[in-house]
Amino acid sequence: MPIEDFAQRRPYNAVADFVDANVARGLGDKVAFRDGTRSLTYEELQQQTLCFAAALRGLGLKQESRIALLMHDTVDFPVAFWGAVRAGVICIPLNTLLTAEQYGFMLEDSRAEALIVSAPLLKVVAPILDGLRSLRSVIVAGEASAAAQSGVRDSISFGEFVACDPAEPAAAPTVSDEVAFWLYSSGSTGEPKGVKHVHSSLMATAQLYAHQVLGIRESDIVFSAAKLFFAYGLGNAMSFPMSVGATTVLLPDRPTPEAVFALMKRERPTIFYGVPTLYAAMLAHQEIGRGAGSDRLRQCVSAGEALPSELGRRWKETVGADILDGIGSTEMLHIFLSNRPDDVRYGTSGKPVPGYDAKIVDEDGRELGIDAIGELVVRGPSAAEGYWNQRRKSRRTFAGDWTYTGDKYVRDAEGYYRYCGRTDDMFKVSGIWVSPFEVEAALASHDAVLEAAVIGETDDDKLVKPKAYVVLKPGCVADETLIESLKMHVKASAGLWKYPRWIEFRTELPKTATGKIQRFKLREESATGGASGKAA
Repeated sequence: MPIEDFAQRRPYNAVADFVDANVARGLGDKVAFRDGTRSLTYEELQQQTLCFAAALRGLGLKQESRIALLMHDTVDFPVAFWGAVRAGVICIPLNTLLTAEQYGFMLEDSRAEALIVSAPLLKVVAPILDGLRSLRSVIVAGEASAAAQSGVRDSISFGEFVACDPAEPAAAPTVSDEVAFWLYSSGSTGEPKGVKHVHSSLMATAQLYAHQVLGIRESDIVFSAAKLFFAYGLGNAMSFPMSVGATTVLLPDRPTPEAVFALMKRERPTIFYGVPTLYAAMLAHQEIGRGAGSDRLRQCVSAGEALPSELGRRWKETVGADILDGIGSTEMLHIFLSNRPDDVRYGTSGKPVPGYDAKIVDEDGRELGIDAIGELVVRGPSAAEGYWNQRRKSRRTFAGDWTYTGDKYVRDAEGYYRYCGRTDDMFKVSGIWVSPFEVEAALASHDAVLEAAVIGETDDDKLVKPKAYVVLKPGCVADETLIESLKMHVKASAGLWKYPRWIEFRTELPKTATGKIQRFKLREESATGGASGKAA
């Protein structure tokens, strides 16, 4: 799809660009996806999506019906996703690390008529399936016998579901403005929301970010530790490489440093996508070295949370590749502010991606000037249509052409945007705004600190001061000497009034499944327990 067509309503189904076009230009025999045990060429992907679309119609699903994907990152995921898109059925990938209660909410909220579930996850959702009013069928991916043994009514194995004689390539008569898929927001502040994206948004993000900023190529082998159910991972590992006919390697398991290093050595990717938490854990691991295990690594990307500048510099020095830090959102589908391969400014989110505009506004929507803290709003062709059944929140977030991100930012005189924190995370000390991220970055630059989270805490005088929760690197000892060292370190690097008055050591921090620190959980915990005494 040409860039000029993004804003024009026209007949268009995204499967034509991402699947069929690669076969038409002679890449049918090229591997599109590998997951460690299986591989899938572009022609096999095309054939299986045709079968998947036909099977959905066989279930009685019509265009605009909805199905949910609760799937690990295997070669079955792109078959299900693109098969649904081909059929004009709305596909809803779900986070694979939630509870039965949370799945029950999203399946009931979305009124999904079919659920495609990886065999190991079936036991999590089995108890709530009978109570879902709209669900007709369950398709089990993975172990061939899992469907038969599950005891779940109307279940069928994924292999049987896609077994057919493929027809000639065809796609449902959708239009570019038609909703193609939903993504539930990660719920960093609690309640998930169904975010509706249209067919043209996938190619918009691929052409504007992956092509013009990242410079992805047909010859690339890409690996995203961020999973496909996440907006960030969906672009990284699927729409971006497929937009140029590249190859993606998938990791079905949790992206622990050990699992990531093993894959990096085995598959030797050229592009690696991670999140700050994983980059920090990899740098602290004994296997870290040049290329992080891949002798072909040329580019790394980070999103999900802002990347501390010290972490970016240490990665570059150790691994030999820069990390392009950027910010995106489920509502905008992917990254809209980013550093560039030839313009990396660690400690910032870079500048707007071509095709996107950004500005910083106050509580009344007035645009602010240089170095003023306000909310970041952005506009571009990949903005979601809105939230499912949440009109009030849709109107607050999607205001005409502009999308309110809920992130506090400042823009410097050179046009670089620097993250300050989520709107709900910011607090004032002595009348001055304090960015939790800035204090966290200062703490993370200390040799003993693996990661940190900062909230505002009220002392006995009812004054708000920073409180830090710190995870130490292996072998470091938590004692009063270290506490004083950390306080002095923040004073020197971030500012005298910003240092944490209380420091609590943890073995881990609460996070969403996509790696974002859930500061609201720390605030809730602190509100019930509280920090005692005057601030130090």
